[in-house]
Amino acid sequence: MLDFQFAGLPLHVLLVHVMIVGVPLVAILLVVVCAWPAARRVLWLPTLLGALLLLGVMNLTIEAGKWLQARVPEAPLIEAHTAQGEDIIPWMIGLATIAALVGALAIVENRERRGRTDPEVAANRGMSVPPSRRRPGRMAIVALLLIASLGAGAGAVWTIVQIGESGTRAVWEGSFSDQPLSG
Repeated sequence: MLDFQFAGLPLHVLLVHVMIVGVPLVAILLVVVCAWPAARRVLWLPTLLGALLLLGVMNLTIEAGKWLQARVPEAPLIEAHTAQGEDIIPWMIGLATIAALVGALAIVENRERRGRTDPEVAANRGMSVPPSRRRPGRMAIVALLLIASLGAGAGAVWTIVQIGESGTRAVWEGSFSDQPLSG
């Protein structure tokens, strides 16, 4: 079994901060790359890599949490937190899947764009360029990906907030004074 400690601290305590920052960031990036074609051309790969990296961090965080749970006294708040810990898994799989689909769309769009000829260049060369067509199928795919990214992003962020809130209660509830201690 791995020793989930870093510099004397339980690794779980450190990894949860990566999840707290990373999940909303990836969710926002995913919505941006779905809604904005220019951003999709540039940010699809960092978004996909971020989502895949967070999948790994998520698994490590869950395992480090199990390690930590075995080393703290049993308490109802800790049990409530650990019961919620794995609720993030389907949301993160959803974000990563959507990021992969958006990446595939970006690759197709980039290949198509490279194959197009600039109308001015074509006219100077005596070539005709067909007028650009809107693709209703592509627009429907983009709309579905945008809706899916909004839903999965909102679900992931809400779930990570809920998990974090229950973990915070497990650690801090009843362990500090409302008034400053004499000092």
